[in-house]
Amino acid sequence: MLDLFADAEPWQEPLAPGAAILRRFALSRAAALLEAIDDVAAASPFRHMVTPGGYTMSVAMTNCGQLGWATNARGYLYASVDPMTGTPWPPMPDVFQTLCRDASAAAGYADFRPDACLVNRYAPGAKLSLHQDKDEPDLRAPIVSVSLGLPAVFQFGGLHRNDPLKRLMLEHGDVVVWGGESRLFYHGIQPLKPGVHPQTGEYRYNLTFRQASYSE
Repeated sequence: MLDLFADAEPWQEPLAPGAAILRRFALSRAAALLEAIDDVAAASPFRHMVTPGGYTMSVAMTNCGQLGWATNARGYLYASVDPMTGTPWPPMPDVFQTLCRDASAAAGYADFRPDACLVNRYAPGAKLSLHQDKDEPDLRAPIVSVSLGLPAVFQFGGLHRNDPLKRLMLEHGDVVVWGGESRLFYHGIQPLKPGVHPQTGEYRYNLTFRQASYSE
């Protein structure tokens, strides 16, 4: 798929109360972000996590930051140690922190300082079912989500799973920020269509920044 707006200046699209898409916001930093993803994955490799119900997720994941999102037989949790390696998750790269700070401020959340970043890798057919990000103890902080590589259809609904969905194409360099009234809105990614991106090959990567510990 050709990106007809690759040379356009970044622009912002309202999504819902407290939510916006920052089109192409990360485009100029994409190469540095992808290099940093490689560094993170070298320390904590991508893996397909298994949900408490025994379902193997189609998306490959890893984490960086003080805390990382993981699963076990009892549920979902944030942990300071990678259960695969037995060592702390890699530190959050500076390029990640800077982008997140700039994007959250552009969307109206100037004080957001994430302590966790979930890194997702989508191969063709991989998807993320509708869900809420509700494992964080302090829901005052927003979510910042960065798309890199192949385009994907992002679904964004409401507070209930059966609320009407918006379906929007997210492309390389797009950033979605949601918080406030939209913080617990259901969202997901439809199955990734096959393709080849010049920087990521057959993959799509997503960075999801969160505040996973409670902050006064």
